Amino acid sequence: MKITVIGGGGVRSMFLAKSIAQKAEKLRIDELCFMDNNKEKLRIYGGMASHVANLLCPKMKFMLTTDSIEAVKDADYVITTIRVGEDEMRAKDERIALSHGVLGQETTGASGLSFAMRSVPALAEYCELIKKFSKPNVKVFNFTNPAGVVSQTLRDMGYDFTYGICDAPSGMLRSFALMYGESPNDITGECYGLNHLSYFKSIKLKGREIMPELIENDEAYKKSDMRYFEKELLRDRGCVLNEYLYYFYYREKAVENILKADQTRGEQIRDINKSMTTELSQMDIENDFENCLKIFSKWYGMREGSYMASETGEKRTQPWHFDIYEEDDGGYAGVALKFIETAQSGTKGTMIMCIPNDGSIDGLRNDDVVEITCDVDKNGCTPHRIGKVDEQNLELIRRVKNYERLSSKAIRERSRSAAIQALTLHPLVNSYSIAVKLVYRKRNKVCRRKRNAVIRSCKCRSGVRIQSDSRRIPFAVFYKGF
Repeated sequence: MKITVIGGGGVRSMFLAKSIAQKAEKLRIDELCFMDNNKEKLRIYGGMASHVANLLCPKMKFMLTTDSIEAVKDADYVITTIRVGEDEMRAKDERIALSHGVLGQETTGASGLSFAMRSVPALAEYCELIKKFSKPNVKVFNFTNPAGVVSQTLRDMGYDFTYGICDAPSGMLRSFALMYGESPNDITGECYGLNHLSYFKSIKLKGREIMPELIENDEAYKKSDMRYFEKELLRDRGCVLNEYLYYFYYREKAVENILKADQTRGEQIRDINKSMTTELSQMDIENDFENCLKIFSKWYGMREGSYMASETGEKRTQPWHFDIYEEDDGGYAGVALKFIETAQSGTKGTMIMCIPNDGSIDGLRNDDVVEITCDVDKNGCTPHRIGKVDEQNLELIRRVKNYERLSSKAIRERSRSAAIQALTLHPLVNSYSIAVKLVYRKRNKVCRRKRNAVIRSCKCRSGVRIQSDSRRIPFAVFYKGF
């Protein structure tokens, strides 16, 4: 079996390599390929991933490449985790949104749409290559944010072999299991909603419902991502919330806190990654891995410790560490590997994925991509039947889903009108006049230079131009307006 990672030069590449290598023999994975069009980052982070993979599973062939065709050729599974425009564009997205008084966060609202406009054209080009060169029954697991809009748009474009995956819901369940001193395998949850906008209807530990006691448990507000919410809110909702719902239920606080902070989250990530990459670029990745890992751990620990801290005022207190030989916690790649393991074994498993609704949640269309608990077997995924849900939760879900549909239309049809409609409808923008300003803000010389740089960075060695002109990406690349 061959697994390919597109975006293999990302800073989290080692985590993917560790997860896959630890299960390689069990899943009969004999080839792993990391592809990236940034040669230097592929050398550094792909090189570190290669070292980890070789330590854990030396029998598995590991390849680094900048050639997209070589990467996807004969692949059984493909994981996509790309960032078109890299960290600088994320920082710009978030700052521009904030300049108009709306939330700057890369996965939702104004910044999320801008990110999607850059991500989808690139992913669509990769999907075409995958259709042509990968195995006939190939499956693509997309980690690229914003997963909701991206997954919806790719499905609308006919790429039904793509699945949206996020580790946030499973990570929350895992934190609850550890809090109780139990194995993560002993906890299950009925999740429904959209990516980064989902609710747990039920959470069971060894078959026992624990939702009511979790809501009342003060420890849960310290040791899990329930820390971002007040107990009274969860009592009112009667369920556990995805951490990103903080931006919806505490919108004005989030904007105020970000504006007060020295940096946006995007700027934090940009500067941390830049410093880490600069320091690692001077190291011998292949022969001095231990010191490289120390440098990586120093900077990545800073990154993890500051997660959502500026927006919420809540810091993660648990120190971050990376142990190559520690059993994988299933985070970043665990969901994808669980799917593969279940499909290969011929058994049935349960997991949370982004797939078409197909009648599972009342009040949504069958083709609406939702984040939901699914049954998985060798034939694919079947969403659990949720039926009727809380009316207030449904109203928020439907509104954001309408935004996602309009965003999909804007991307597929290159429609500024649809982009304006999408932003106007989104609860975190909720203004036609602001939407128009965002979409039609004039481009300056700096923006044009950055546009050209981004376009150059998105050209594959295969000759496929991922993004080619401003007509195709009317407001995706230079979000100093669309």
